[in-house]
Amino acid sequence: MNTPHRCHWVDLTKPDYVAYHDTEWGVPVYDDNRLFEFLTLEAAQAGLSWYTVLKKRDNYRAAFANFDPVKVAAFDEQKAAELMQNPGIIRNRLKIAAAINNAARFLEIQAEFGSFSNYQWRFVNGSPQQNSIAGPADYRATSPESDAMSKDLKKRGFKFVGSTIIYAHMQACGMVNDHHNDCFRKNYCTTR
Repeated sequence: MNTPHRCHWVDLTKPDYVAYHDTEWGVPVYDDNRLFEFLTLEAAQAGLSWYTVLKKRDNYRAAFANFDPVKVAAFDEQKAAELMQNPGIIRNRLKIAAAINNAARFLEIQAEFGSFSNYQWRFVNGSPQQNSIAGPADYRATSPESDAMSKDLKKRGFKFVGSTIIYAHMQACGMVNDHHNDCFRKNYCTTR
């Protein structure tokens, strides 16, 4: 039985990492709660590996009200203090505060644009950008689009939304298709 070609970064010894790559990464997402989840998890990743966050994803879902931005925006100081004691998430005071702040800003964007999805997808003209990735050197950390989205989010009061974090968000939720050219998921994510 042949093993399908996957992106070089996938650690085949970690089944959860393989499953994430094979079913989620790069698939266009339009659901606002999922977008808030990805945005929150990408911010939590800052300075860490994605796998560190991926292993804690279920704990984050429980701790952050299944990423309901209305509920997270209502978290108070007591709730933030409780989160700092939660060993299942990354206990970084600034990242926790950013998640709560960003939930409130997220709701403001929803009110202005009808959905966060409408807002976000404008930065790639409504459809995923298809990048040619022949090897590790072809991956980028930012793009003009991630620069623009990061700048706009910061202007709107978001935290932990630098261009590198936003580019990772764009990859995760399919705004860009950065699957390796010979990855079996490349064409799947091209046609979505």
